[in-house]
Amino acid sequence: MSFFKRLKEAISTKAETVTNKFKEGLAKTRDVFVERVEDLFSRRKKIDEDFYEELEEILIGADVGVNTVLKLIEDLRAEVRKRKIENPSELQPILSEMLIALLKGQEQTGLHMAESGLTVILFVGVNGVGKTTTIGKMAHMLKSQGKKVLLAAGDTFRAGAIEQLEEWGRRVGVDVIKQQAGSDPAAVMYDALHAAKSRGVDVLLCDTAGRLQNKVNLMEELNKIYRVIHREVPEAPHEVLLVLDATTGQNALQQAKLFDEKSGLSGLVLTKLDGTAKGGIVVAIRQELKLPVKFVGLGEKMDDLQAFDSDQFVHALFSKWIAESEKEEEKAGQ
Repeated sequence: MSFFKRLKEAISTKAETVTNKFKEGLAKTRDVFVERVEDLFSRRKKIDEDFYEELEEILIGADVGVNTVLKLIEDLRAEVRKRKIENPSELQPILSEMLIALLKGQEQTGLHMAESGLTVILFVGVNGVGKTTTIGKMAHMLKSQGKKVLLAAGDTFRAGAIEQLEEWGRRVGVDVIKQQAGSDPAAVMYDALHAAKSRGVDVLLCDTAGRLQNKVNLMEELNKIYRVIHREVPEAPHEVLLVLDATTGQNALQQAKLFDEKSGLSGLVLTKLDGTAKGGIVVAIRQELKLPVKFVGLGEKMDDLQAFDSDQFVHALFSKWIAESEKEEEKAGQ
């Protein structure tokens, strides 16, 4: 069975609404990145140095990341030699398969939940990446799964942050534990943990301040929050999720490296993927940090935060190639 056929079968078992969200959310990346690759494959009649150089340029332009691109091109060269491939169009399924392999990794992409009792999820990230919105959307997702959710307004520094989280709490129907603006974030977490325990909450989602990632005091505050959580719930936080804005490309990768050094990340949430043509940043982050991308933001609506799925991601990017491959198989079978 061909790779594209296997991929289509893997997608057929998944919810159509999710498949459509990935397709719609990755439209900009598909229109720019995939069309450029298609143009290259149809224009070039042979696989030579010029072909590899142009493909390298396209992949770097989609923010796949220089190190990852060099490895990908090296692997493609090896496959071409091994299989004695001469026609660039034959590389379509091979490139797609390699991208899925780069995205998958060993880690579980689902949320790590406590076996019993309270699960604590800590969200970190700089201002403006969509952290508070992500928390609101995740609260909606967890509540729709029947879980009792509570929010902690730990971003006490940014003007309007507490009100923004409260608005999300109101929309989703979830309570928010807060103090006044300028309060000690660790004290907010302490209150929230005690409230969560006394109310029999399943999941506590904790917002944190997001001033520039290179500010020492912000990292010290995060460490203090971490210690308070760990003291009250020894196995917590169960997840430390870094929220990144996909539209910032390589800058997102730099943020991820700095936060990972300081706060021991367990996974990433990539927002605004629908607003960028550089969706390749997912591959770069996955490869360079070895951290799972757990969720992606694919739009503005409440249910547009989706669990990341490498099959869905690649299927959404290369849906046109898959359709063309099907037509060719049908012709061959007649």
